[in-house]
Amino acid sequence: RLTAWGRSSASVSRVWDVESTADTLTVMNSAGKRGLLARGYARSYGDVCLNEGGEVVSTLNRARIHSYDTEAGTLVCDAGTSYRAIMQHCLPHGWHPPACPGTAQVSMGGAIANDVHGKNQHLVGSFGDHIDWFDLRLPDGALQRVTPDADPDLYAATVGGIGLTGVIETVQLRLQRAPSNAMLLKEVRIPNLDAFLEQLRAGEETHEYAVGWIDALTTGPNMGRGILELASPAQRSVAEPSVRSIRVPFEFPSALLNRHTVRAFNAGYLRRVPLGGRERPVHVNKFLYPLDAIRDWNRLYGTRGVYQFQCAVPFAEARTAIIELMEEILRSRGASFLAVLKSFGRDAVGMLSFPTPGFTLAMDFPRRAETTQLVHRLYEIVIRYNGRVYLAKDALLTPEQLRAMYPTVNRFEAVLRRVDPQGRMQSDMSRRLRLGVR
Repeated sequence: RLTAWGRSSASVSRVWDVESTADTLTVMNSAGKRGLLARGYARSYGDVCLNEGGEVVSTLNRARIHSYDTEAGTLVCDAGTSYRAIMQHCLPHGWHPPACPGTAQVSMGGAIANDVHGKNQHLVGSFGDHIDWFDLRLPDGALQRVTPDADPDLYAATVGGIGLTGVIETVQLRLQRAPSNAMLLKEVRIPNLDAFLEQLRAGEETHEYAVGWIDALTTGPNMGRGILELASPAQRSVAEPSVRSIRVPFEFPSALLNRHTVRAFNAGYLRRVPLGGRERPVHVNKFLYPLDAIRDWNRLYGTRGVYQFQCAVPFAEARTAIIELMEEILRSRGASFLAVLKSFGRDAVGMLSFPTPGFTLAMDFPRRAETTQLVHRLYEIVIRYNGRVYLAKDALLTPEQLRAMYPTVNRFEAVLRRVDPQGRMQSDMSRRLRLGVR
């Protein structure tokens, strides 16, 4: 029985812990009508890494770093290699991975399949912008080295393609310079949404990283208040942080997550930054991977799990769209620990990649009977304002909603028909969204 990080979806599959190319070929030859799917650390939220009744290829035993050029800043590794392993290997030499998501427990195969992004997407793009090549085990068993130039359609269908073009085996990526192990972090309290949208964009002009943490339960003139974090690499290193982290020891009762407890938490979180703001050096891991500070934090949402909603809306419509989204959440009496606000500066390379120029807003909702209807209402608002949602976070999107958000679906499916005419690569998400061979 498998779940993803959100634990809102589950499936029963046969899991293969592959250690070699021969193992992967064995799985491909064993796949039946429900097909196969590769799976890394499963830090996605919905059903993108699940394959009910089919085969699942766990890549975590294939996590070797093959080569590392400390001068050019390039690294070749297996698809199961994590951001954490690369940080440990490369940071002492002045490099770290590009386009870092909120947790270091993400494999390179998962980073490609979901085209992950970080707090610096406005400047460097997403993960697919930093790959020289990857070796892809196609559904028929053949191995193909894929580059942005040699087969651009297959490249664009695999980057952000939620694992449906084959099993990624090896990747060469370009790293990012790190003058030290630290970031110089500036934190500022922001009074409302208008100020947030303005100061976030202004901060991106002077800082490499920018992200906002919003209290999603405030109304009136304070709607959208929160904390803006701006950061750039520091020139001097700081002491290594303690390896100890807090762990949530058990599943919290779902009743504890309500508007009153979340409102109290949000108010306390806001007060942790002084009224005049503050600036300080912090270790790069603490800034890039905040979700790793508390182990098993998904237990806070109880045994039923959590739905995460993350959308991107073009800049021109963003203010009106975000207000509508937040008002809908308030009307529904939904409760989310701090909405996360960032901006995207460019389109991503993948046909189903999430980033597109605009603001992106992410919120968590405990999985309850009424949550499904709320999330679908939020989807319709996003569609109305020409936006899209992140498939790595999704568990509820319909095929019609997907096609309204991603007009490139037909191009994506044309590639699938070319490389996988038998529909051997499958997932719970691909069947839910009716992607691929039908």
